[in-house]
Amino acid sequence: MSIVQPLLVLQEIDARIRMLQQEARDIPLRKEQEKMRLLGAQTALTEALTAQKGAQARVDEAELDIKVRRDKIITLRGQQINLRTNKEFAAMNLEISTIEGQIESCESRQVAALDHVAVMRARVGECQKKLQEDKAAVDGYIQELQARLVTVQTELAQAEAERQEASKGVPTNFNSVYMRLRDRRWPPVVALEGNACGGCHLTQPPSVAHVVRRNNSLVACQTCGRILYAP
Repeated sequence: MSIVQPLLVLQEIDARIRMLQQEARDIPLRKEQEKMRLLGAQTALTEALTAQKGAQARVDEAELDIKVRRDKIITLRGQQINLRTNKEFAAMNLEISTIEGQIESCESRQVAALDHVAVMRARVGECQKKLQEDKAAVDGYIQELQARLVTVQTELAQAEAERQEASKGVPTNFNSVYMRLRDRRWPPVVALEGNACGGCHLTQPPSVAHVVRRNNSLVACQTCGRILYAP
């Protein structure tokens, strides 16, 4: 058995811990990314509601314009009773006729606005449905992510307990070297590939490679400092 075998066992556990820790960090980010997917549907719904509101405002505006003009006609017809000449009567009829033409224009504008309201109401319904569908999908995926986070945290606790047990089989001096390297260069223990370091891939002096293969002490790469072993 290689002299560094206890370190290889420890490194394998550490690799699993690193992976689980990274996944635990990533899951909240993935949740936020999923929530961002709703922004498009929410924006589309907001725009549709705004357009519907604008169309309804144009309907109301046209309706008010029609009412004002009809009231004006009623007023003018009341005034016609008091007119004394045919010329005055004809002039007022012309004014009434002009206002009636304006009413027709307002009514056409109102119909067009009502048509647009109907279109936008349908659009709002589509957007609401799309938002509900997207939200259901996002909520479902977020629940899956939360369940996965619980699993990751459980696996991480198990791996850390396993590491604590495995570290008992590592000589103190070996563990000190390993721990110094672990956070600076990953992986800290690499195989000698021919006469090259499996980490930085630079060739080692023959004397270094020879000592590694003797397997009776820790040997560091002459370039990157990683612990070398002969597979």
